[in-house]
Amino acid sequence: MWANIRSLLDIAIVSLIIYRIFAVLVGTQAVQLVKGVVLLLILSGLASLFRFRLLSYFLGNSLLALSFAVPIVFQPELRKMLVELGRGHFYKRQMSADEAEVRVNQIASALQYLKAHKIGALIVLQREDSLTRYTETAIHLNANITEELIESIFWVNNPLHDGAIVLDRYKIISAACYLPLADAPEISRWYGTRHRAGLGITQVSDALVFIVSEQRGEVSLAASGHLDKNLKDFQIERLLMHYFVGEQKNKGWKGRLHELKKLLWTSNQNPDAGGMGGLVN
Repeated sequence: MWANIRSLLDIAIVSLIIYRIFAVLVGTQAVQLVKGVVLLLILSGLASLFRFRLLSYFLGNSLLALSFAVPIVFQPELRKMLVELGRGHFYKRQMSADEAEVRVNQIASALQYLKAHKIGALIVLQREDSLTRYTETAIHLNANITEELIESIFWVNNPLHDGAIVLDRYKIISAACYLPLADAPEISRWYGTRHRAGLGITQVSDALVFIVSEQRGEVSLAASGHLDKNLKDFQIERLLMHYFVGEQKNKGWKGRLHELKKLLWTSNQNPDAGGMGGLVN
């Protein structure tokens, strides 16, 4: 009896570890590597089964070489995995509405201040796709999400005000991050480098980006290569609450984009319906 329970517990722990490893790697280039390794393992098994000695020797040495190359080439993904384990986020629990509302209020208040004072800003919300390649070359913060910190980073005389900040659901990861510019000729000439950078990162990842225009004093949202301009305060709050507690995984970028568009459209039609908690259900 005890042996069966121990075996089931052993299998459950290993399954959880494998699941979390794949969850961290989803959306990164490492996924393609995993597919390649699985294919090599299958071919190696078939070669052994049919006694193809030369092919078995070649595949065996290829897998040996990969065991040395993988930790070097995919060091950022491995670091992210270890960081999540250290934070206690290796098993991701659903964030409560109260925890989310604290973070929403901090970011929304910062956006209102930046908009009112026409201070340009780029705030990138990391989702499932890793943005390590952009955060590792910037100024690493790993700081709590607070209104005061966000406002001070984008203050004109602050050395970190150029570029973007990248945050996840728990921390401000880095500041002064430089993002790829969007190749979008349809963007009006009135929108400059900041908006093109905000759009650019959403063309290569599933990130959400809030863009504050210093010329017009308005907040825009970039998602999946699309731009929604001049967001109202209640729309910003709902989008943030949706980001922290309301998003459903495995919908694909089209499904998530449709969800955001529907959210913005509903907010425009009935701004008083549901308040910030309306997205939690």
